[in-house]
Amino acid sequence: MTVDLFAGVSIRDYAAATAWYEQLFGAPPSFLPNDKEAVWEVAEHRYVYIEVRPDHAGHALQTLFVEDFDARLAAIAARGLEPAQVETYENGVRKATFRDPDGNEIGFGGAPVE
Repeated sequence: MTVDLFAGVSIRDYAAATAWYEQLFGAPPSFLPNDKEAVWEVAEHRYVYIEVRPDHAGHALQTLFVEDFDARLAAIAARGLEPAQVETYENGVRKATFRDPDGNEIGFGGAPVE
């Protein structure tokens, strides 16, 4: 059975948010369902989307756990974004948190360094 996951992020300014998420994900949206939403496929059947919902903007907390943590952060940095916070938990798991123009938190997690 296939399950698709859509993780939504409320934003205020469509143009500003789309540009920021293109920097974060390194690509334009995978598809545009309408003039208020943009969708990126971050892995097979797993999507992050933005939607203009000004009253709800700035409250999202999303984390994507990735195998290529260090390479991913380096690629994002090369596109001009730096994490607002980087932390390593007691068990060695790492997390880098980025904040979009509305303050939504998009985190990338990675396994402990071997």
